[in-house]
Amino acid sequence: MFIEPKYGNHGKGWIEVVCGSMFSGKTEELIRRLKRAKIANQKVEIFKPAIDTRYDDEQVVSHDSNSIMSTPVAASGNILLMVREASVVGIDEAQFFDMGLVEVCEQLAHSGLRVIVAGLDMDYLGKPFGPMPNLMAIADYVTKVHAICVQCGDIAMHSYRKKNEGGLVVLGEMDLYEPRCRKCYLEGMNSQK
Repeated sequence: MFIEPKYGNHGKGWIEVVCGSMFSGKTEELIRRLKRAKIANQKVEIFKPAIDTRYDDEQVVSHDSNSIMSTPVAASGNILLMVREASVVGIDEAQFFDMGLVEVCEQLAHSGLRVIVAGLDMDYLGKPFGPMPNLMAIADYVTKVHAICVQCGDIAMHSYRKKNEGGLVVLGEMDLYEPRCRKCYLEGMNSQK
């Protein structure tokens, strides 16, 4: 379905997705791309889910303490209402948004905007997380970044939850999660049974 362009320079939009496990540098890469767009004098607007208040209520903050101002939103549809004169839209922690984020990103891209989305591709159970699989499917560019397994030092692609407590979404840092390779992740999950 074609969506009538509302924003930006029509016809030149695209979607970039940066995905991976926790502690892999997704937010760091998002911030890097957005800061480069600002250096190029492009108008940038950044959004994050309102529930993510781990580091700051308004800023997108990486684990390495790099940050950039953002607008917290409760639902993906609010992004369309808040985009003003931007040519680049950044969205962090996309896995926490509703499934409507896919349509929002498509509308923005069809309107001529560069859309950069970062998020976990899998939850702590190793299952595709929220709208991320659909975003990866429709993206023009997908970058998968990896952490280092804290158990063996190999490439990590899983976010291992140290305690099998709580629901699917439990906000936390190294106190609750650690990056693990497939082998160490499976060993940990089996030990929790």
